[in-house]
Amino acid sequence: MAKNIAFVFPGQGAQSVGMGKDLYENYECSKKVFETADKVLGKSITDLCFEGPEDSLKQTVNTQPCIVTMSIAALEAFKNELNITPRFTAGHSLGEYCAMYCSGVMDLETTLKAIQKRADLMNQVKGGSMAAVLNAPQGAIESAIKKASENGYVDVANYNSPVQVVLTGEESAVSKAGELLLDAGAKRVVPLAVSGAFHSKFLENAGKEFSQYVKDLDISCASIPVITNVDASATISDKDFKDKMPRQIYSSVHWTQTIENMIKNGVDTFIEIGPGKVLSGLIRKINPEVKTFNISDVSSLNSTVETLKQELSVSAF
Repeated sequence: MAKNIAFVFPGQGAQSVGMGKDLYENYECSKKVFETADKVLGKSITDLCFEGPEDSLKQTVNTQPCIVTMSIAALEAFKNELNITPRFTAGHSLGEYCAMYCSGVMDLETTLKAIQKRADLMNQVKGGSMAAVLNAPQGAIESAIKKASENGYVDVANYNSPVQVVLTGEESAVSKAGELLLDAGAKRVVPLAVSGAFHSKFLENAGKEFSQYVKDLDISCASIPVITNVDASATISDKDFKDKMPRQIYSSVHWTQTIENMIKNGVDTFIEIGPGKVLSGLIRKINPEVKTFNISDVSSLNSTVETLKQELSVSAF
């Protein structure tokens, strides 16, 4: 039954001070992940995760490697407790790097270096804004974007769930689109505290620079298909990953479509691995029939492992 499971990994915004500390203290394999990150990246990811301060942790150049490190540390602790091979892996934006690691596309050192380079490039892009739109009527997003484009560039950054879409672009256009959506009956429009308009054309140059970096990365074909953000398609080829990794920086995150694709292909259980429970909530909005678990600390790890042992009758190592 394990073949019906997918592993998913969260993105930016899931971070919190203290994340991963109890995994570090209780699992040698998790501790090694943090120690490797500190050494490879030349800064204390461990201190940033465990002690913060929050202002430092939420800076893009720190957030991305910290979330990836913590998520992989949680994954290794989970693997230490239970032998499960998922049918697919996926990650929300930066979480896709954890999915690629899990699927054998990159080793730990390569994953850490790649996500730090990505974060550095994205952090250089300033200006623009983003806003989350909740419960917009059908067709309203497309209509609002078309009208608001008269005020400047605006597009969809994230298709998070059927009831949550994130807009990105020039501040005036994003603001106008938000006004139009509220008038059209959207429940809420929430401006996001971000340093720039991520997943937009403003990051195309960053994507081009990243493509040069990716050319020299040691990347393998995936042992487990990764459902990639840019197209919600199963990806295995090393060449496809090298093509998609730069595009992911400036393309929309097709998260709703990613989850729907996995469900269509038989997945009925999702395990979110990393800080928080954001993805579990989104997945339940996409399809309330599937099961979701999250592994963010020792307590949730133990709970998930015990439940899976009972439900799936899989054997521990």
